[in-house]
Amino acid sequence: MRNKFLQFISRRFKKNETALHELMYLFWECTRRCNLKCLHCGSDCTADCEIPDMPFDDFLKAILPLKEMYKPNTITVAITGGEPILRKDLPECGKKLRENGFRWGIVTNGYDYTPDIHDRLLGAGMGSLTLSLDGLEPSHNWLRANNKSFTRAVKALDLITASTRLNYDVVTCVNQKNIDELEKLRKFLISRNVKAWRLFTIAPIGRAADNEILQLTPPQLKQLMEFIVRSRADKRMAVTFSCEAWLGDYELAARDTYFFCRAGIQIASVLTDGSISACPNINRDFVQGNIYRDNFADVWNNRFEIMRDRRWTKTGICLDCKDYKNCLGGAMHLWNGKKDGIMTCINQKIESVR
Repeated sequence: MRNKFLQFISRRFKKNETALHELMYLFWECTRRCNLKCLHCGSDCTADCEIPDMPFDDFLKAILPLKEMYKPNTITVAITGGEPILRKDLPECGKKLRENGFRWGIVTNGYDYTPDIHDRLLGAGMGSLTLSLDGLEPSHNWLRANNKSFTRAVKALDLITASTRLNYDVVTCVNQKNIDELEKLRKFLISRNVKAWRLFTIAPIGRAADNEILQLTPPQLKQLMEFIVRSRADKRMAVTFSCEAWLGDYELAARDTYFFCRAGIQIASVLTDGSISACPNINRDFVQGNIYRDNFADVWNNRFEIMRDRRWTKTGICLDCKDYKNCLGGAMHLWNGKKDGIMTCINQKIESVR
């Protein structure tokens, strides 16, 4: 009875937040270039990507009207890519964001995260950082397709954890290669003074679309949930599952709050070519506009209906799902642009092994 009441409150909360759609988190895909060629990359980024980096002044001009709508320090700009460290002007970009009142942070693979760039980014006002570490050395290097990646990521990790004023977390993409070493990885992260760890499954998009070893089997998904529940009892490091899907009986056991895909509701993105969307991994067919022809604030206020009214997702395996009212079709990045099929359903896979 208590769970049903809490779920009812959560649904009301999500409905109210959707109606308000106040922007809180803005991704800027500043480059499609990357120093790695990871097996699971949803954007299929490469070092020699022909798509040019977006000039920072173009991005800043597009988002400045937000200062008239919100207090800018209520919006966090998450600079992503590709690998944002490859931009030589990254500290200057961050400094200008702070000068205009915006909070900002980066998402990085840590490969080129040196002490010099660390100091320059902190000096430019960087307040948050997400670092990827996808297993112990062999499995991390396998996923990142580079035998130096683990060593370099750990060096970056030590710089990050030593910075007391930086809000950070480590993210791990869980797959069939690393599922059985998560406990060893957890202990390793605690030994490096990591305080926050998020675990993901890998969506079958981009390079991951045809690589079955990247997808967990239903028993492995249940194994992952049980691992997270056990790990959360150890308060030395906060452990949580990402916002990918409704988890059924594991809701509030594997994460702090009920599932809520905020894409297009509180999260937007500006992609390298100027496209306006929500999370960068969402299918490009869901793009809502472009900063080179549209006013960003107008697009945010008056479009994104496809993400704010998700009744269209009640089809296929979602049609008769008893949890649909809580899930609303799962995360937007799990749907293709034709709106005619969901790629996966974590909860149904977990329930299938009961």
